[in-house]
Amino acid sequence: MDPIEHLVGLLSKLPGFGRRSARRAVLKMLMHPEQTMLPLAEALRDTAAAVRPCPVCGNLDTRTPCGVCRDAQRDRGLVCVVEGVADLWALERAHAHRGLYHVLGGTLSALGGIGPEDLSVQPLLARIEEGGVEEIILALPATVDGATTVHWLTDRLRPTGVPVTRLAQGVPMGGTLDLLDEGTLTAALRSRRAV
Repeated sequence: MDPIEHLVGLLSKLPGFGRRSARRAVLKMLMHPEQTMLPLAEALRDTAAAVRPCPVCGNLDTRTPCGVCRDAQRDRGLVCVVEGVADLWALERAHAHRGLYHVLGGTLSALGGIGPEDLSVQPLLARIEEGGVEEIILALPATVDGATTVHWLTDRLRPTGVPVTRLAQGVPMGGTLDLLDEGTLTAALRSRRAV
C-alpha cells in the first residue's frame, strides 16, 4: 500500500478529520518532515507506551494513580461520574469540579450493544464501600442513553445510602428559546428553581 494513502486513511479515522482534511494535514507534514512528521511520530510512540488508564478512576495518565486521584487538594467526598475521559477533561478545563471522578466507560445502549456488564460500575461501588464518599454526581449526557443510564445507576447506588445528584439540564447561557429543541425546553422547565 502507498504510504501516503495509508497515512491519509489512518488520519481520516480521527474525529474532525475527513479524507480531505487528512490529506491536507499529510501534505503539510510532508513539506517539512523533520520539523513536523518525525517529532509527531516520536510523540505518538512515546505517548502510546507511557499512558495508561488510572486503576482508581479510569482517567488516562502517565502516572498511577492519575494526577487527579493523587491531588491532595481535591474534595475526596465528591465523586463525579462521567461517560468517558473526554468528559472528565472538559470538566477539568472548565475548573468546574474540585472533587474526584469515576469514568463509567460509556452509557447503556440497546442499539449500541452496551449493557450493564460493559460499564465500570463495580469499581465505583467498591470505592463507595471503602468509605469517605459523601456524594455521587452523575454527569452523564442529556441523551436517551444517558437518561437510561442515570436511572439504572441511581437504582444501583440507592442501597449504598450515598446521596446521588445529577447535573442540571436546560437552557444554556446565551441560548434563545426559539432555537432550543423540545427536550431541552422540557428539561429546563422541570429543573426550574426559585430566584
